[in-house]
Amino acid sequence: MNDQAFSEIKNEYDSYYNELLRNGNLPLRSTGKGFWGHVPAIDIYEAFSKLKLHRHKTFIDLGSGDGKAVLIASLFCKRAVGIESDNELFKKSMEMQNRLKLSNTIFFNNDFYDHNVAGFDIVFSYPDEPMHRNLEKKLSNELTGRLLHCGHHFHPESFSKEKSILVNGTAFTLYSR
Repeated sequence: MNDQAFSEIKNEYDSYYNELLRNGNLPLRSTGKGFWGHVPAIDIYEAFSKLKLHRHKTFIDLGSGDGKAVLIASLFCKRAVGIESDNELFKKSMEMQNRLKLSNTIFFNNDFYDHNVAGFDIVFSYPDEPMHRNLEKKLSNELTGRLLHCGHHFHPESFSKEKSILVNGTAFTLYSR
């Protein structure tokens, strides 16, 4: 874990969001396949610290948006992967990865339903619809590690809750199958 590297990530994303706001856009929108919204970088970093993400080697973010959670996870894990179907958000992820020179990350511009999550220690999700619709079934078939669920809404119904924390009002909940 590296506080200096985190500061660089936070500063890059703060600049990006400020630019969106200056142009009259919010850091959230429909992607056509789902909804992208952001969680403050400091909340993600604090949650990953409290949940001891450094004890895990691999991390995958399903619907990784602009890549922020993946890049922060790369400070804790040996390998961090993001999957995002929206081309514009994928490009922003790649831009940030290149600018920050974080080599233990990889991004895919695909639908996360087309990727198997077996073998990942942590599967991260900030769902935009009830999990029972499709995601919970996918995870029930593929999850070999733990699910890290972000948000107060759309929790899985058939998984076992291991731990839940609040960071500045945002819920982060760790589940196992």
